[in-house]
Amino acid sequence: MTRRDGRLRTVLTVFTACGALAGAALVGAAPASGAEEGTAIAPGVEYTQLDIQGAKGVAHAHVLDVDLRDPRVRVGLLNPGAVASRAPVSRLADDQGAVAGVNGDFFNITETQHPGVEATGATVGPAIAGGHALKAAVPNGQRFGPALPPGTTTEDVFGVGVDRRARLDGLTLDGSVRSHEGRWPLGGLNQYALPEGSIGAFTSDWGSVSRVRATCGTDTERAAPCSTDTYEVTVEGGRVVSAADTPGAGPVVSGSTVLVGREAGAQLLRKLSVGERVTVRHRLVAEASRIPYGMALGGYPMLVDGRPLPGLDDTTAAVRTAVGIADHGRRMLLLALDGAPEYRNGLTIAEVTETMRQLGSQDAFSLDGGGSSTMVARQPGADAVGVLNHPSGGAERPVPNGIGVFSRP
Repeated sequence: MTRRDGRLRTVLTVFTACGALAGAALVGAAPASGAEEGTAIAPGVEYTQLDIQGAKGVAHAHVLDVDLRDPRVRVGLLNPGAVASRAPVSRLADDQGAVAGVNGDFFNITETQHPGVEATGATVGPAIAGGHALKAAVPNGQRFGPALPPGTTTEDVFGVGVDRRARLDGLTLDGSVRSHEGRWPLGGLNQYALPEGSIGAFTSDWGSVSRVRATCGTDTERAAPCSTDTYEVTVEGGRVVSAADTPGAGPVVSGSTVLVGREAGAQLLRKLSVGERVTVRHRLVAEASRIPYGMALGGYPMLVDGRPLPGLDDTTAAVRTAVGIADHGRRMLLLALDGAPEYRNGLTIAEVTETMRQLGSQDAFSLDGGGSSTMVARQPGADAVGVLNHPSGGAERPVPNGIGVFSRP
């Protein structure tokens, strides 16, 4: 995709495995906030619209082009202050002072498979905010969202390092529980689903939502029944202060840790006594980068080093959100499709991937779509952000995180 006069062109032809698709001129509904093509949102941040002719019809895209080389620009994780919590993207952006943003990772949106179990709203993948690890990834079989492309996992992330460069990477949990009984591996951190037989740690970052969901399902089947062999231990000040047979709810005291075990993990936790000294440690380890991440969130890769991943879905079209990396990590492209009725057919993952490639991305990453797809921005002189696209549900859906763009004059 070429650039002219600093603006993205507004006509795009997408080539997929199905063959060449005809281009289309820019048409259709105006954005909800009234912004126009080529609008400078803030220093280093430009907003553009374009039409994309897909196999199922014309899709209307909203694109934010973010120059990470501009020292006035910063990218951060939008989040409501707790892992197990949700809010509309516009509220997340305004609360944190972002000039623009999009929704983020797929999340635990419902629990119809487990009647009586509270849906947590927590995301699938890892998350880092302000350099602080908020959570780790759930097992692949426990994720919400479309099937993962072959070779990808729930540990895959999009992130921006402290060097201000955007990257795709993987983040693995490295943690342990140590007592006089021994040293046991930690299988989870603030996540809605724990691996079978493991121990998970919940900190004050989790929030107040019940921790029962963490013991439901299996590593391969999200809908499998909840475990009947569970145990929970609260560690405060380096000592066990309480224990229970079932996971509880309510806020975790700052500086303390609640350990939740299932099956073999529960059996290990039962060895701990109230008053016993326990040390819990955890960190997220990057697969590729040695540069610490200022922010990171989950989803899945679609485009790596300019090449679409093999096996991308080219049949199911939907409204989608994606993030692209250009200029060797110095430029970020955020894309959200419009959910207005005339565009609701959307694009396939293969078509979104090709779109991101034509826009100049060397790497691209899929975020949550459908009713979650939302792009917001604060127009120059405005006091609050406005929604640029039309969410397909008719209104913003509360989401657990997103990518925020921050810019100072």
